[in-house]
Amino acid sequence: MESCRILLSPPHLSGNEQRYIDEAFKTNWIAPLGPHVDAFEKEIACYVGASDAAAVSSGTAAIHLALSLLDVKKGDTVFCSSLTFVASANPIIYQGAEPVFIDSEPDTWNMSPKALEKAFKAASAEGILPKVVIVVNLYGQSAKMDEILSLCNHYKVPMIEDAAESLGSSYKGKQSGTFGKFGVFSFNGNKIITTSGGGMLISNDIEEIRKARFLATQARDPAPHYQHSKIGFNYRLSNILAGIGRAQLEVLEERVRARRIIFNRYVQELGHLPGINFMPELENTRSNRWLTAFTINENETEVTAGEVLKNLMNDNIEARPVWKPLHMQPIFEKARYYPHSENENISEKLFNHGVCLPSGSCMTYEEQLRVVNCIKKTLTKGLKERDESRLKKILT
Repeated sequence: MESCRILLSPPHLSGNEQRYIDEAFKTNWIAPLGPHVDAFEKEIACYVGASDAAAVSSGTAAIHLALSLLDVKKGDTVFCSSLTFVASANPIIYQGAEPVFIDSEPDTWNMSPKALEKAFKAASAEGILPKVVIVVNLYGQSAKMDEILSLCNHYKVPMIEDAAESLGSSYKGKQSGTFGKFGVFSFNGNKIITTSGGGMLISNDIEEIRKARFLATQARDPAPHYQHSKIGFNYRLSNILAGIGRAQLEVLEERVRARRIIFNRYVQELGHLPGINFMPELENTRSNRWLTAFTINENETEVTAGEVLKNLMNDNIEARPVWKPLHMQPIFEKARYYPHSENENISEKLFNHGVCLPSGSCMTYEEQLRVVNCIKKTLTKGLKERDESRLKKILT
């Protein structure tokens, strides 16, 4: 009998979503407007401590709106984290601008301040600074915001914080998403809370968020007829989905606690093994541990990340490699890229050796034990007969 599939990060409903959905139907507010949208925006802004928020159809849409509001256009460059999902960079192309990719660093797996400084110095020497910097918080872990913001402020370049994966995380007591000119959240089905599909743009600039709502509703001018003086987008979130988001936000802290427990259990079971290194948590930060990720040193384990992923798949367990860096993607093969150092490409190393494990907040202990045992079994097979001491360490 085939084992039930264990998913990477499935939705986890609170049980209160239906009440908000029923309310939307009873009041006939099922359009991309309505009281749930207004309330969801206020509740997110309040939770993270931002002045205002605009609910939109996706995190990608939120990034696109932010770039539009910052007047990114053809001929401009935008610095962007390389180790991320393609949605972080695609809106740069939508605007006709050129992405320049920045490597990661080992302490957070996020944008390297060293690489960013090199990119800024090179751009300054050329006399063409980037229009914007997009910093991604990978798998829930905040980037080194102090160092990155210091560089952005020095060169007077605004920052967009792509916090799509890090809602509920914090950096030195301040909520993720609130460090840049704009912050971006995603409520995709696999995120820590979901609206099935949706996103949020936040800022302390209330006027800019007002403009975002205008652009997101096809930039319709205040006229009795349909009049448009600017190009807009159909990006607003529906009232029904916003209702789901409100119920999900009510349990966000519970979801963060659950994922952190899952992460800690993985570390307890696997962290002592030779060649296994889990994604760090920077001092004075709290990661929501959206996904648990670790790297494998195949010289110590005698197995590769690919072999671990294959065996997990064969056991009907969904796992993934760490994101393939954007500078390695075919669509960005001509883009410029700044590595962490002359001899270190941290994002490439993480991609080649990294594994993301099932981390859903509704994951049971038995499911997690199945994942752990599959990994231990894989590592056991990889050891040579002479490595009896290491084999014993794995099995105990």
